[in-house]
This record gives sequence, structure tokens and C-alpha cells, in this order.
Amino acid sequence: MKKNNRVIGVIPARWASTRLPGKPLAMIAGKPMIQRVTEQVIKAKSLDAVLVATDDQRIVDAVASFNIPGVKAVMTRADHPSGTDRIAEAVANEECDVLINIQGDEPLMEPELIDRLADVMASGDWDMATAAAPIKTEEDLKNPAVVKAVFARDGQALYFSRSVIPHVRDAGTDATGAHWRHIGIYAYRRDYLLKLVAEPPCRLENLEKLEQLRALYIGCRMNVLQVEDIGIGVDTPEDILKVEAILARR
Repeated sequence: MKKNNRVIGVIPARWASTRLPGKPLAMIAGKPMIQRVTEQVIKAKSLDAVLVATDDQRIVDAVASFNIPGVKAVMTRADHPSGTDRIAEAVANEECDVLINIQGDEPLMEPELIDRLADVMASGDWDMATAAAPIKTEEDLKNPAVVKAVFARDGQALYFSRSVIPHVRDAGTDATGAHWRHIGIYAYRRDYLLKLVAEPPCRLENLEKLEQLRALYIGCRMNVLQVEDIGIGVDTPEDILKVEAILARR
């Protein structure tokens, strides 16, 4: 990282969740999920500070009780349409060059990925950066909840879709390695984030329900890092059991 780059990690943590209300404070092997996430995030060597952007005082109080150096909670409005808008409010008064939006429901987040994103942004060549992993099953390929990413040889994002892209026209064509699953972690230059949230949603975003398409629509230089691990997001009580099983094995 360049010494003059101040990098902040931001973890959006909403209280409301259709399938798991109060999700950030759901207990995972004896600790609230947001504590497990922050403990992973602070292992990243590139971060100067970590903010938890929330809409609920219970989460603010919980984060304060963890007493983790360099980590603080910031209260944001409850009516934000997306996590991107929430983190933009959270950093409005923060001095930083780059911020990294880390999902608040991934207690096994790899700190190395955060550092790789920070390194990409340190070059100054990119407005944003994100990640994608190979799609390995037909089920994931056809699942609209698994977002597909297509990118150029230098990593520039070309498009994201819930449909299967690229489409393989001819039967029998070897498409090994052609399909990639988008992973929802983003790095932004601070000024670009503020520009992005000032833009209205574009038609592509509204059709696909993918907010990263707004960035591409306005000409974003977005790098897609290639990774192997897709991580594990917690959306249901069953997911908590999966994470606890992994932690027990470790």
C-alpha cells in the first residue's frame, strides 16, 4: 500500500432480516456474528480503521462492548435502499482515500482478500474493485441468486448478471473456466463512492436488481480479483450451524 493512502473497512450491519431478524447479534459458537466478522476483518494488514455502519442502537452498544482497538460503530439512517448508501453515510465525515465494504454476515471473511483489494486500489488505476470465484456446479450456474461476472484480461469488469453469462452457443463446446461467481465485497475510492450514490439507479440495475451495474453504466473502472474461496454468508439458522461446524474443525 502507498503510505499516503488511508484505508477504512466498513461493515454494514442492519438489524432487520427477513429470515434472521437481529442477524448481526446472532450467536455463533459463543460470540455475536458481528464480533466474529470484525475479529476477522482487523487481521487485514491494510486497514487503518474499521467502522460498523448500523441502523440500530443495540448493535452500536454491542460493538462498543467488544472493545476491539480500531473498531467503532456508526449510526446511520434506517431507510437506505442499499448497503452502498449506508457506507457512504458512514464515511461522510471520515478522512480516507479508499474504503472497503465488507459483508456483515460473513464471519469467516478472509483478511487476505481485504489486503488484495487494498493493494489493487493503491495503484490509483481503478475506481472500484471486487472479486469473483469459479463456478463449479451446474446448480450454481443456473441459480439466479448466484450472480455471474464477466471481465477483461486486465480484470476490468464487463458485466454482471443473474443469467448465465457468457452464453455457450454450440453444444459440446468446452466452457471450463468460463463462468465466474461474483463475491459481494467492494473497494471504492472515496470520491468515486460519493459520485456513485449521487447517481439514480439505471435501468439495468432495476432490471437485474444488481447495484454494481449502476457503476458500470456510468463508466466505472472496476477491477475483478480472481479468488478460489466463495466464503459463506449467514442468512438462516442452518447457516449458523454450518459456520459453527467449520470453526469446530479449525
